[in-house]
Amino acid sequence: MSEASEKLCFVVQGFGKKTDYTDGRVLDLDASYAIIKEAVEAAGLKCIRADEIPHTGTIDLPMYEMLLQADLVIADLSTYNVNAAFELGVRYGLRPGTTIIVAESQFKYPFDVGHIVIQTYKHLGEDVGAQEARRFRDALAEAIRNAMSKPATDSPVYTFLQDLQPPQRGMTRVAPSAVGARTSAPRAAPPVRATRNSGLAGSPSDAAARGFSPALSGTATGGAVPFATPSGRRGTSSSSTPASDFAGSGAEIPDAETGSGTGDSNAPQPPTSKALLDQALSAINPRDGRPSNFPRAMALLREVRKQRPNDPFVVQQLALATYKSKLPTAEAALLEACGILEVLGPATTNDPETLGLWGAIHKRLWEQRSHLEDLEETIASYRRGFHLKQDWYNGINLAFLLDLRAGESLRAGELDEAIADSVQAKRIRREVVRLATPVAESESDDPQKHFWVVATLWEAALGLGDAAAMTHWEAAANALSVPQWMQDTRQEQGRKLHDLLASNAALRSG
Repeated sequence: MSEASEKLCFVVQGFGKKTDYTDGRVLDLDASYAIIKEAVEAAGLKCIRADEIPHTGTIDLPMYEMLLQADLVIADLSTYNVNAAFELGVRYGLRPGTTIIVAESQFKYPFDVGHIVIQTYKHLGEDVGAQEARRFRDALAEAIRNAMSKPATDSPVYTFLQDLQPPQRGMTRVAPSAVGARTSAPRAAPPVRATRNSGLAGSPSDAAARGFSPALSGTATGGAVPFATPSGRRGTSSSSTPASDFAGSGAEIPDAETGSGTGDSNAPQPPTSKALLDQALSAINPRDGRPSNFPRAMALLREVRKQRPNDPFVVQQLALATYKSKLPTAEAALLEACGILEVLGPATTNDPETLGLWGAIHKRLWEQRSHLEDLEETIASYRRGFHLKQDWYNGINLAFLLDLRAGESLRAGELDEAIADSVQAKRIRREVVRLATPVAESESDDPQKHFWVVATLWEAALGLGDAAAMTHWEAAANALSVPQWMQDTRQEQGRKLHDLLASNAALRSG
């Protein structure tokens, strides 16, 4: 099949880890996308998501082009993603057919989509289990084949407004092979001709008969509009960001190895946001045991944020890399990270990920400058996160902070307050053990995720004075192949907790 006639599927979906605010669960939408992509390719189509489109600036123009021209759109509404719902609505207005909705199994159907067929899949924690992945992939591939072989109206807009005609653009249709290309000057549009091989209609009457809208694209002045799709070519890297922006940060200008390309194999391509984000995450958590490169991650994430300015996951990762960098000083990095997170509204958010980062930053600010307001802020953040999510991460941090505040109360002569915090800290650690033990005892393909569960149980055992459990989880942590900074972080936190509990005991006895 030639590139120009190959069918294209555009996936409307969030990127990275996103929180479902109805229940506090965090879903890894990249894991979902990997399965969706397998299903699309098994059905014989090319698959692309917005973060795989080579472009500079924001994604708006190529995104709207995709919603109009893609032969198939799959919209994932998991986590009640407002952007995905908006883009689905745009697609429904532009095209009568070939749109499929998917969602995680605990998605609560709003009234307006209650009558629409939704293909569901189930997350196990953040990821999709192997058996469920196979089931969902096969079911979705079959749904795609049916949608492509038997075009029918699935848009509620065209279902209920039966006399509505799909919109038509009177400009040159851009073939998928012309991805990312712009003409240097406007040109007159040639006569419009319908093409059946492309799956796109050339006239309103043809579109209405087949359930598709015309796929004509161009600018208001007649110039061709870039239409991004993967070509499988490997292009050279190019970015609107000068190389000097990366200088002195340990960052390199990333390669555009994304599976995306243009009709001109020699044309330079800007790195996609997915390529940039993948490299940033690898710099934060190298899988080969090398030290993390937080300055490089910061430089890459700033570039991603230019393309995805409102993505909470990108903001969270940038804040993490910033405070971990300790540049130019540890306190300055923490304050800068606070400013980055402010856009996510940490004072009022119900996102456990944002609350966890906000708490971590203020815990370190407390260590830097001993301001009581930093301690109160971090306790409030972890408490809210723990009650929202009932997870071991927020719980183990909250327990430590309560013991920390107990020590401050002892020094201030407030014995009752100190006792209350100490008792509550022990109760939370017991709850952490209950929550984390089944996770730690299950098999995991990701040693880094597994490490943090094991490290949490080791710290909980230390806080509860359970020597046998401490020995067990110490051995389990040391057996895992993870970056050295992770082991160092665990040991440092253990020393802090040991010294804190010893200090509190001395204050009580004195």
